[in-house]
Amino acid sequence: MKLFQYSMSLLLLIGIGVTADRAARAQAKQTPADSAALPKDIYADTGNRLPAIRREDLDDAGKKLFDAKGPSDTYGPGSIRLYSLPVAEYAETTNDFLRHKSGIDPRTVELVILITAREADCAYVWNAHEPQGLKAGLPKETIDIVRNRKPIAGVAEKDAAIIQLGREVLEKHHVQSTTAAQATKLFGKQGLVNIVSLMGDYASTTILLNTFDQHVRPNEKSLLPIP
Repeated sequence: MKLFQYSMSLLLLIGIGVTADRAARAQAKQTPADSAALPKDIYADTGNRLPAIRREDLDDAGKKLFDAKGPSDTYGPGSIRLYSLPVAEYAETTNDFLRHKSGIDPRTVELVILITAREADCAYVWNAHEPQGLKAGLPKETIDIVRNRKPIAGVAEKDAAIIQLGREVLEKHHVQSTTAAQATKLFGKQGLVNIVSLMGDYASTTILLNTFDQHVRPNEKSLLPIP
């Protein structure tokens, strides 16, 4: 009987050890990247050059913006903009209108954001919006064309117009007459103004993120090839 109890106790201890080892390995996969792997001027809690702002250090308006973005989310443009509360407030209002209230369909919204992220080499925005683009109905082949800067032959007409427009204005800083005419025909004058304004909104976001060297989240790998 004692031998049986001893054997069961030993097996229980071994089982606990194996379980603990597996849990430790799983935890290691979820643990933020070692700060030693980041550049010296990057904070581990934000993945950029600015430390996280504490909620208690903000005024009432700041606390409202802080709560809106999520108290545990210290990564991304929302946290950076908390350093300038008026910018944070107006940027949030503008972004919300252009993405959700301007009449641009979700599929086009995501393509506009992706082409902007690609031309700005902004991995953080790309990682955030590639899954949303797929969910909105963008073909994986179209996303890969944007990602790898491939020719747009065979791409759906409206998608091709967005990609061509984005490449010209963001890379060459000029849009050809034929490109502008085609985009106006497809989206209308107001629609095109809204689309280009959304592109400008995310160009501003990518500039902000690139200035503060925003890294992707610790549990992610960049989906965007950047030289």
